[in-house]
Amino acid sequence: MSDKLLEMSGVSKRFPGVYALKGANFELKSGEVHALLGENGAGKSTLMKILGGIYSIDEGKIFIEGRECQIQGVKDAQKYGISLIHQEISLVPYLSIAENIYLGREPLAKTGFIDKKTMFGQAQQFLDEFDLGLSANTLIHQLNVAQQQMVEIIKAVSFQAKIIVMDEPTSSLTDKEVEFLFQTIRSLKAQGVGIIYISHRMNELFEITDRITIMRDGTYIGTVQTKETTQEELIGMMVGRELTNYYVREFLPPGECVLQVRNLSRKGVLENASFELMKGEILGFSGLVGAGRSELMKCIFGLDSFEQGEVLINGEKVQIKNPNDAIKHGIAYVTENRKEEGLFLIQSVQYNITIKILHEFIKFFRVRSKYENTQTNHYIHELSIKTPGPDQEVRNLSGGNQQKVLISRWLATKPKVLILDEPTRGVDVGAKAEIYSIMNRLVKEGVSIIMVSSDLPEVINMSNRVAVMYKGRIQTILPKDRFSQEAIMHFATGGN
Repeated sequence: MSDKLLEMSGVSKRFPGVYALKGANFELKSGEVHALLGENGAGKSTLMKILGGIYSIDEGKIFIEGRECQIQGVKDAQKYGISLIHQEISLVPYLSIAENIYLGREPLAKTGFIDKKTMFGQAQQFLDEFDLGLSANTLIHQLNVAQQQMVEIIKAVSFQAKIIVMDEPTSSLTDKEVEFLFQTIRSLKAQGVGIIYISHRMNELFEITDRITIMRDGTYIGTVQTKETTQEELIGMMVGRELTNYYVREFLPPGECVLQVRNLSRKGVLENASFELMKGEILGFSGLVGAGRSELMKCIFGLDSFEQGEVLINGEKVQIKNPNDAIKHGIAYVTENRKEEGLFLIQSVQYNITIKILHEFIKFFRVRSKYENTQTNHYIHELSIKTPGPDQEVRNLSGGNQQKVLISRWLATKPKVLILDEPTRGVDVGAKAEIYSIMNRLVKEGVSIIMVSSDLPEVINMSNRVAVMYKGRIQTILPKDRFSQEAIMHFATGGN
């Protein structure tokens, strides 16, 4: 690794009611992968948005290759060779790959019109260099998530970026796709590009990064060499305490059957899916991307229809045609895509928590505001939601706190069956432990939980039983004494 490429010194940023950053420091060398680690709300994204020109800086200095820079907008950041790849892919779905790569900076012909031949030719050259096997004419919505992620990286490279920020780049990728991404990162390193890597997946940090900087509560905690640290040390620096009980779970004998799903089928998606859920248990659902886990949950909750099969609650067949039917029968569903399918981002924390229980505090055009406030404050306290107050807009919260707001909304409905789809995706270790503790408390109180998760240690440590899906079928349901990553992957890849 050569000279210092970037230095951010004493950076502070204040939003109404809260300091997001207080004197934060960060540096990056050429040809280095430098991880930025911290709990949700630690200030990582705010620091990177300042670097990318999305937020203005209140205090502090930014140096690029030793020269102080004033970054007052996204175009300034691009001028200095800085490119951000956000956790939520921000491509235009009905434009081609080439049009997305050059959006807003299309090459022009002498006539003043867009030079499409040059644009598509250059885009194709990038695609061929990365060996993606894609045509530059392909529309974005025809690509899978991993391919879209690679287009984002190519877009960053096409700017001739010297500094690339990757925010949770593997959150929706399979292991094979992650390995391809890592090969790309190593190739960029060899070209002298500096990469800032934000992830909560510790195993990734130890595989791909050179150094790790830890932040907590908007402040700089320290920087360590990846080869010289341990996961325990990193967690301690992140949360300011030792997490002795990471997976919080007490296994009690489950009760009677509360939910039965029999032979649920939907052409091309589900095939004779059957399982039972017992009172006070966590039934894990595992499988590779595209196995049909989320699709099965959406059918049970009434978001999608199914062609045959039946759902029984406490032994009685029920008709669930929409989510309201599911809620009436005591079923709640926390979607995996909280921003697109779950939260009202421009509404307040209180609005998001209480939206499903409006009938409880609105009677004959009278609003029982005190009761609504009590419910909101109860869940803010119970789930340790970090927010300046119940009126804060949800879009201003960190990812982990947004997730806890969404869980609070469904807990407010007092469900008997709680479906959690990827409940800790994009959530830091401290918030994960809190969510596990909430789940443990709920099952002790008699709530039954279905947990869909791609995190095998999470599935193994939190579940009473694990249903493994493959191509729309439930291959097997494993009891706890047969849990292992090898056994789950055997069935997840089609093994009998």
